[in-house]
Amino acid sequence: MRMDALLDAQRAAFNAGLPMPIAARKDRLTRAAAMIRDNAVRFCDALSEDFGHRSRDQSMLTDIAGSIAPIAHALKHLERWARPERRSVQFPLGLLGAKAWVEYQPKGVVGVIAPWNFPVNLVMGPVAGAFAAGNRVMVKTSEFTPATAALFEEIAGAWFAADELAFVSGGAEVGKVFAALPFDHLLFTGATGIGRHILHAAADNLTPVTLELGGKSPAIIGAGADIGRASERIALGKMLNAGQICLAPDYVLVPAAREQAVVDGLIAAATAMYPTVLANPDYTSIVSDRHHRRLTDWLDDARSKGARVETVDPGSEDFAGSNSRKMPLHIVRDVNDTMTLMQEEIFGPILPIVRYDGIDDAIARVNRGPRPLGLYYFGPDQAERRRVLDRTISGGVTLDDVVFHVSMEDLPFGGVGSSGMGSYHGIDGFRTFSHAKAVFRQSRLDVAKLAGLKPPYGRALAASVKRQMKF
Repeated sequence: MRMDALLDAQRAAFNAGLPMPIAARKDRLTRAAAMIRDNAVRFCDALSEDFGHRSRDQSMLTDIAGSIAPIAHALKHLERWARPERRSVQFPLGLLGAKAWVEYQPKGVVGVIAPWNFPVNLVMGPVAGAFAAGNRVMVKTSEFTPATAALFEEIAGAWFAADELAFVSGGAEVGKVFAALPFDHLLFTGATGIGRHILHAAADNLTPVTLELGGKSPAIIGAGADIGRASERIALGKMLNAGQICLAPDYVLVPAAREQAVVDGLIAAATAMYPTVLANPDYTSIVSDRHHRRLTDWLDDARSKGARVETVDPGSEDFAGSNSRKMPLHIVRDVNDTMTLMQEEIFGPILPIVRYDGIDDAIARVNRGPRPLGLYYFGPDQAERRRVLDRTISGGVTLDDVVFHVSMEDLPFGGVGSSGMGSYHGIDGFRTFSHAKAVFRQSRLDVAKLAGLKPPYGRALAASVKRQMKF
């Protein structure tokens, strides 16, 4: 079915089904969780096929359990989220019997454009919010994970009618057409540059858009930080999915006097987690030859401009001689802003180290660049921590760890500026995919007459105006 015809079918079914009962929403959420749970092994196999190798345990954590968690959270809290919200009424209308409230209604058909790095989780997370809000959903899967995309298309029909949830696949041209469809809301997860094109495409239809983009998320080692703990957490977050995470720590800001200790801690942590890489079932491959070549080119660019690159290779493995796209952690020192890896989101296991002198110097370094999607601060100094929180702007923050704020379902997830717009997850996702309809019920009394709103105007209106101008 053509995408425009599919959208028309979903919108017709949506309109015919209004109002959308809570029970029906819960049924869709339950079926969505079952679809992922019952096909967990097949999804893990597809993910590994798409990446060249992907840790099954990691896939079970990030893409299977990570997809069911937001659905379970929505099922638990949906009835509370969907209740009308009572709002206050200005004096004296409330005393005269007027009422005001907000009702959350589904918008209609939500479009989701998913990326390749977590191609199950970053489909089902938005679907959870859209279903909870009572919408129908069309998903454009990534062409870079074709096995996963094909599996979604194969199994979806057993769980959902096409006018409830539908998947389409294809390359950039399909994505361009998809983004230009007149959805009632569109969510895109991906690169900042593509996000600009998505926003342009949606603008012609005045489609509201949520953009979940990337950015260079810094990790700041603060005064008194436990270097061993901080470096272990940073290494874990950087090497998960081989660094192919929009929230992976993109560079580390370290006090100049503690640089070597941090580098030593990163090497020790990476070695303990991955004593070998090539045959290690826990370590994921770079998704494609193109991305592997991009990362290699950026390392060459950094070296040519004076950087020192330390490859964490405890097993002394022959990466160049292998057919694998697995890439070990590379720690890059003596970086400067002319290097490509300090200008672009890295999205791989490359970690630049940036020295700073005093916390205000670190804050200034963060603020010189675009607003990051995530920011990470390590340290016990409460005043310093507060200064970092107050004087930097980022999509979200994790303190004394990395990435974890994204897994808290009751926190909004989203970017700011070039790292995105809007947010979802939990109640924030429910509201993103809902229309907050204002409802006012007037008093039975003739309020217009009492307030002097009916011509001919006179003393009653003057008194009403005077009262409203007081503050």
